[in-house]
Amino acid sequence: MQGTVVAAYGKRYQVELTDTKQRISCVTRGKKTDLACGDFVLVKLTDKHEGVVESTLPRKTLLFRSNAFKSKMLAANVTQIIIVLATQPSFYEALLNRCLIAAEAAGIKALIVLNKCDLTDNHDALNKLELYTKLGYQVLPLSAKQDISSLRPYLQDEISILVGQSGMGKSTIINALLPSEAVRTQEVSQVLDSGKHTTTAAHLYHLDASSQLIDSPGLQEFGLHHLSTGELEHAFIEFRPFLGKCRFNNCKHLQEPDCAITGALQQDKISAERLAIYKMLRTEISHQI
Repeated sequence: MQGTVVAAYGKRYQVELTDTKQRISCVTRGKKTDLACGDFVLVKLTDKHEGVVESTLPRKTLLFRSNAFKSKMLAANVTQIIIVLATQPSFYEALLNRCLIAAEAAGIKALIVLNKCDLTDNHDALNKLELYTKLGYQVLPLSAKQDISSLRPYLQDEISILVGQSGMGKSTIINALLPSEAVRTQEVSQVLDSGKHTTTAAHLYHLDASSQLIDSPGLQEFGLHHLSTGELEHAFIEFRPFLGKCRFNNCKHLQEPDCAITGALQQDKISAERLAIYKMLRTEISHQI
């Protein structure tokens, strides 16, 4: 029977059967645990409410993060990544960039949501995000507790995943869109200026017949060790017109002479902030070819 992984809890998965919409608890054969929320799978029932995943159908997209030691799959077959930031607690711009780069590398479009715009003066946060608007990314100011309507058009006919630091309001967004789901939310820790983890597993929700939304656990880091250096430089969308135009074919865009990327920086076609992030990430993954 065909189904969709709608929740992933370590080595156990909740699968929604395509025909009956029944949800069953599944395990995988042997030690294989490389399933993600959003995966389309074939399962064999072992009981009325339990089954075994026999195989995974080909994925259209896969979003995951990795460090030097292991990788973590976030979601499969998504068409859109929604990066949730907030006016408070303060967001990590480095994490935003890593999410954007992962989205570009996976061929998934990105939407940046600035939540909690009702709580405080949001001019600083919006000014920080101007750089990304100029790059062509959509930035949507939002007050999820007051009015979620401006987000709805972006979700229509998409399989979206919400990602971001803990405390940015991802669960509040889910609650506003799907009140019956009653996702747990917690007050943000004012002392630490960071959120408390409330979501411990990825969950897929149906917004309507053609729109799904995946909520993911709060991120404090987003490693990109799975990217090659070529994939990394191509994921910076403003680099693309200049790639292949350096003096050296194997230019790393760090400090080589006649580097087209450095030239673009001098002409204000690339920002110093983004080039600094590229150099940091290039060094981070430099053990790869």
